[in-house]
Amino acid sequence: MSDKIKTDKKSRRSFIKQSSGIATALAFPTIFTSGKALAAPTEINMLAWYGHGEADVVAEFEAMHNVKFKPKYYAGGDNMLALIAQSPPGTYDLILSDGEFVQQLDQAGHIQQLNPSDYPFDDFIHDDFKNFPGHWRDGNLYSAMIRFGFLGVSYNRNAVSEKEAMSYNCFWNKNLKGKVGHFDWHLPNLGTASLYNGNIPSPFNLDSTQWGKVQQTMMSLRSQSGGFFDYGGSFNSLKNGEMLAMCGIGDWITGALERDGAPVTSVVPEEGGLQWTESYCIGKGSKKAAIANEFIRYLLSPKGQVKSASMAAYPAFCVTNAGQAALRKENFFEAQRTGQIDGASNNPIKLINDGRIHYRDIPVQQSLEDWNDVWSEYKSS
Repeated sequence: MSDKIKTDKKSRRSFIKQSSGIATALAFPTIFTSGKALAAPTEINMLAWYGHGEADVVAEFEAMHNVKFKPKYYAGGDNMLALIAQSPPGTYDLILSDGEFVQQLDQAGHIQQLNPSDYPFDDFIHDDFKNFPGHWRDGNLYSAMIRFGFLGVSYNRNAVSEKEAMSYNCFWNKNLKGKVGHFDWHLPNLGTASLYNGNIPSPFNLDSTQWGKVQQTMMSLRSQSGGFFDYGGSFNSLKNGEMLAMCGIGDWITGALERDGAPVTSVVPEEGGLQWTESYCIGKGSKKAAIANEFIRYLLSPKGQVKSASMAAYPAFCVTNAGQAALRKENFFEAQRTGQIDGASNNPIKLINDGRIHYRDIPVQQSLEDWNDVWSEYKSS
């Protein structure tokens, strides 16, 4: 065989190999990193409060597992339920739910059963968290708690003293007229008004008389109100001094500002505060349940707990002892600021054990629509 024929055959074989490689690349997109080809990232659809799908929380997990989170953000459990009801089953792989709404998700068949052995419940910092209300049904688990925080009195330290802030009564201070803002959601606002009225231990379990008095209390505050705000509006109105006190929020808003040096903070007043609780569920019909579950496990690891507690969008408390220990080691300033150290007067578990904290709930004797109607009437009055 001549050298020319050999060369021609070799060239044809090379061309065929190259063409085959190009066809494969077009059919199966890849990402090339450091000379190695990786499959395109698996997309995980997340429904959550703002911040949970941002890089400071998810980037490390994305890199570890070659996934990409696609978050859809909401504000308020009512909005979350509406978004899920409007979407086909399997739309969301991960659903971050306020603790009080998990039971409704379960009853509506929107979430999958979880395996309790996947999570470090034995290391949870409070016994209540191991069997949190609504997260279990008939001994089966449907949601895993990952973080929590408190709602109380949020205020500008240049306008309100800590002593004044230790009672919800400060919202009626004549010096704050037109400077009291509201986070625009009925549950935290009406819930704290109920606490102010002394509805203990169940600020959301109100008979008709108690419910009527809560409405009267709210309406008496209307002349003090300077506006109703979403997450961004609450943040900015406190930052620029437009509002000097805020109802319905806590350190989850003021903490991010306080870390940046703003003269704002939050306290749990003597009448008590509400606990907000965030938990992850896996959406019914998800085809990515396994990797979604790995993310929940990651967030409950010490490293994940630190990322969650230190979230840039809004801070929270760790739910595990190992998480708190890791936070103290990696970010002692934040652990100290939020009371997640032994002996702190604002230690979250101490406040719970002292009876100062009440878990936020949905109305027991009224409907969510009843509370929303009253809130709408309040805003329009």
